[in-house]
Amino acid sequence: MSDIAGPGLLAKARTALTIAGGLYALAIGLVSIPYFQSHTLYLNAVRIPWFADFDAPERYGLAINKTYNFKIQTVDNETLGAWFILSESVYQTLPSHNTIPKPYISDALRTRPTILFFHGNAATRAFKVRIQHYTAFSSRLNANVLAIDYRGFAESTGTPSEEGLVRDARAAYEWLISSGAKGEDIIIMGHSLGTGVSARLAAQLSKEELAYRGVVLMSPFSSMTELVKTYSILGAVPLVRPLTMIPYAFNFITWALIHKFDTLSVVPQIKGKVLIAHAENDWDVPYTHSEVLFNAFLEPLLPNVDIPSDPVSTTKEDWSAFTAQIAARKNQRENIVTTTRLVNFGVVEEFVDRGGESLVNGEPVRGAEYWAAGRPGGGAPWQREVIFVKMLEGNHELVGVQEGLQDIIGRKFGLLQQPLAPLPPPPMSAPASAAPESDVGGSDASEAGGWSPLPSASERGEWTGAMTKVID
Repeated sequence: MSDIAGPGLLAKARTALTIAGGLYALAIGLVSIPYFQSHTLYLNAVRIPWFADFDAPERYGLAINKTYNFKIQTVDNETLGAWFILSESVYQTLPSHNTIPKPYISDALRTRPTILFFHGNAATRAFKVRIQHYTAFSSRLNANVLAIDYRGFAESTGTPSEEGLVRDARAAYEWLISSGAKGEDIIIMGHSLGTGVSARLAAQLSKEELAYRGVVLMSPFSSMTELVKTYSILGAVPLVRPLTMIPYAFNFITWALIHKFDTLSVVPQIKGKVLIAHAENDWDVPYTHSEVLFNAFLEPLLPNVDIPSDPVSTTKEDWSAFTAQIAARKNQRENIVTTTRLVNFGVVEEFVDRGGESLVNGEPVRGAEYWAAGRPGGGAPWQREVIFVKMLEGNHELVGVQEGLQDIIGRKFGLLQQPLAPLPPPPMSAPASAAPESDVGGSDASEAGGWSPLPSASERGEWTGAMTKVID
């Protein structure tokens, strides 16, 4: 009996594997077709919540008359659905909560900074987790929020494309400016797919020398090509890794990608403050994508390492020079990057780029020339602060609702009201023999210049050499 069952089970297993392989090949083939690829990437047909009433944001958790529902027109005549959410301080000054918010938008834009928010794929601006972001940003950070649905999403017209989404982002920025906002009061913020849009918009504005306060990239990917390589279903089943075992198969997939969203390539063009945030438990986009982006911002400030072309014939002297270069690079990184560990939250790495070396039109340039390259008449050098927040929790969707991250964003982008002085110690102080605690949230006090939720001495008008790392 077992002899009969054995071959039968084996045949069924082979059949199941054949069917699974066929379905996998069919899925990969369909994704290579632009129509199916676009729908798979954007998922704009998934319009959660279904049949949303965008004129009634209160139904989805926002306060009464805190949100203005309207349309934005793009340069190529698409119409985008949009919500403008008043900051909490402006909202609380309305004559009553039965007052419509539209007449107070210009005052809100002049009074408080605005977060220009670009969401990820699928769903709409009324999706529950996105409402949580708007609530936190408008209340805890006391910022206005402008959230749009890209073309082809929700009730917006058109069909999504990479260039189209960047036009949508630019239209939203221009609407803020025309409505009374100053560029330096606009924080560009993107989540997941929205980070590709945000980075492209920031690079575009930087090239045209148009102001913005900074850019925040939450759960970003370095490029769509790299995301396809690393993406795993539920963090466990690799999507295209089996193709790497077939010669040229993966090359075909990358060739077929029509939506690149290559954030890594626009890193040198982004000027001003950048904050990258990612959770270690992100199953959709591995946090290594954020590490790659952070290192790309840092790369111009580090010495080069000449990798031996032929390790077999490398002399002892060449090998010594190689190891010395690695040590010098590691030492330079430690001197430049300030690392702060926050217990039960994560790690914050940051540095200030005051003009490193980079390639502009194929030519190496340094310092002020780096930022002034291509600008009529040159100009003063730019200073770019880059922060990487790697959190323990947040998964993919909930990074922005972590209050620890909100505090860091508020602190770094000037959204939080600064306390006049640190709070006094509690009444029951530690014994006199005990060493005083000087770290923040468990951070290492020896890592000078680390982030703190309290203002530094320099920010209070005092000078201290121990709080700042200067890059020559």
